[in-house]
This record gives sequence, C-alpha cells and structure tokens, in this order.
Amino acid sequence: MDYPFKRGFKPDMERIRRVLEEEFPTEIREEDGRLSLSFGALKSVRVSINGKKLNVITESDLGVSDELALDTNKRFRNFLEKATGYTAKQRLQMAKKEVSKGE
Repeated sequence: MDYPFKRGFKPDMERIRRVLEEEFPTEIREEDGRLSLSFGALKSVRVSINGKKLNVITESDLGVSDELALDTNKRFRNFLEKATGYTAKQRLQMAKKEVSKGE
C-alpha cells in the first residue's frame, strides 16, 4: 500500500527507520533500500519509499491472541501517522477519494 507524505514530512529513510524503531522494538533489517522487520501479529513488514510515497507491504500472522493483534495494530497505526503525518481517519478519507476517482 502506498501512503502520501503530508507537507513537512520528508520521504527520508533514516527518519522512517527512527519511527519504526520507536514503535517496533525489534531488529530492523535493510536490503536494497528497503527496511524489513517482524513483530507481534505482523509476520513481515517491508517499507520503502517510491517517489514521494511511503510503500508498506505487510503479512499478518493470524494465529496470535486478540491482545497481541490489537497492540500490533495500534503500533502500526502510530507508525503510519508519525511517518506520513496523516491520522488513520485522514488516510481513510484519502483512500475513499482515490477509489471514487477510479470509478
């Protein structure tokens, strides 16, 4: 999924790495300009910057407890907000706008 950056939020991988480290206390690997990690209910998270958008690919682990899934989801939403500058509500509104453009 691609997420645009709000004005004032630079598409800078070092800044993105710091935000990932804040939200996900785990090893973060870097390969070919892409950051990847595994944490909680997320089997894998791969983050890169494509143009002026944050590209995030996730794979979920469905066999975790509800508590762990909720915690992981909260951390992921916090990461996206700190990285892009947009809240979950704003991201939803933008996604709806994109869908309506395509119709």
